[in-house]
Amino acid sequence: MSCPFCRLIREDSAQWVARAPSTCAFTPLNPLAPGHTLAIPASHYADVFDTPAEVLAETVELVQRLAHAMRSALNATGVNVLNASGPGSEQSVPHLHFHVVPRWPDDGISTWPTGQSQHQFAGDPATRLAHALAAEKRPRS
Repeated sequence: MSCPFCRLIREDSAQWVARAPSTCAFTPLNPLAPGHTLAIPASHYADVFDTPAEVLAETVELVQRLAHAMRSALNATGVNVLNASGPGSEQSVPHLHFHVVPRWPDDGISTWPTGQSQHQFAGDPATRLAHALAAEKRPRS
């Protein structure tokens, strides 16, 4: 498998914002805003479904650190954290990643969906989700 993010790590060819043994962050080729950064686990995991909970937690901790840095270093008044996981999500690179996009009032971008899904579901999705979570065998926090 040829993962572009694994290649960046292996070849040390990204513009790194943070680099540690378990997680790293780098700037994308076409940033949505000044300071837009991608946070990823250093090991290959395809998406949120594939990633062990402890690796996901470390990656999200890096996302939070980036958000704080964007507020302090770039004077961002907010951030958007974006992730797409799985084939139905428009995930562009099959390596877990979070886009952390600094935001400012009137910056001219919108990252919120403008419409609703056309997918139809029989029954109550919230009840189905609650039952699925209750049936999990691992401990919940």
